[in-house]
Amino acid sequence: MDQKRKLFCEISPLTYRISVYKEQTKRRLKNLLAHQKYAALKSVKPFPVLLYRHNSLIRRKLGNVEMQLQENKAVNLSLAAPHINGIIIRPGEVFSFWRLVGSCTKRKGYKEGLIIAGDSTSKGIGGGMCQFTNLIHWLVLHSPMQIIEHHHHNKLDLFPDYGRQIPFGTGTAIMYNYLDYRFVNPTEQDFQLLVYLTDEYLCGELRSVTTPEVRYHIYETDAYFYETDGVYYRHNKIIKRTIDKSSGNIVEEKQLLENTSRVMYDNSFISPDRMKKSKMTIK
Repeated sequence: MDQKRKLFCEISPLTYRISVYKEQTKRRLKNLLAHQKYAALKSVKPFPVLLYRHNSLIRRKLGNVEMQLQENKAVNLSLAAPHINGIIIRPGEVFSFWRLVGSCTKRKGYKEGLIIAGDSTSKGIGGGMCQFTNLIHWLVLHSPMQIIEHHHHNKLDLFPDYGRQIPFGTGTAIMYNYLDYRFVNPTEQDFQLLVYLTDEYLCGELRSVTTPEVRYHIYETDAYFYETDGVYYRHNKIIKRTIDKSSGNIVEEKQLLENTSRVMYDNSFISPDRMKKSKMTIK
């Protein structure tokens, strides 16, 4: 059987660096030509109306990943947070994570953290930033703002659930600077992001000046695992429901994502009651 041909970036560390440099250069050129108005104004004074709040546990048990990488991630998050905290997204402005945070280098104090390369985990300076954009993404989903750039981890379920608070499939994948997380404010009001760290949590708040007439509920449906030819998969759908506050009526309900991901950990971690008995095939 013929071996799968390697991509140029997979040949050696040098070709990988060349590929990354190429993608970063392409992104810089794309940014120059886009002529977008980016969010840059900050205020440490919180806006009066809290729209949504979420706390994300920093140190997690992720399979066999060494806990020192989780400690390093805490350092990395603490360095990045001030670049985001207090950012105001005015009407028509685009929020760009990498435009605000910049490159995560050793010279700036960033440490080795967990990164995901292809279908496996590795170490890299500044690792762990995905948790930051995961938090921001979850906040933004509870708002009328529109996500315009969002990458996923290649349809993989890399780790067993550990104290999961939000639906599987609502995460993000980022890589400086060509895999960004971006959203735009299409409304006529300002929004503000506040982010900070405690000893245990990365904390985030989405705020505005006026009280909205609707609220948002993000949930999963059709969530299950299944097995096909000895390979295990995880399936779910992510739904966003918009609810009128005064009447309680559903204004809108739409599917954000249908997710089918290959399980990369031992299937013994899958609870039997979450397995779908009928065998399915991938479409």
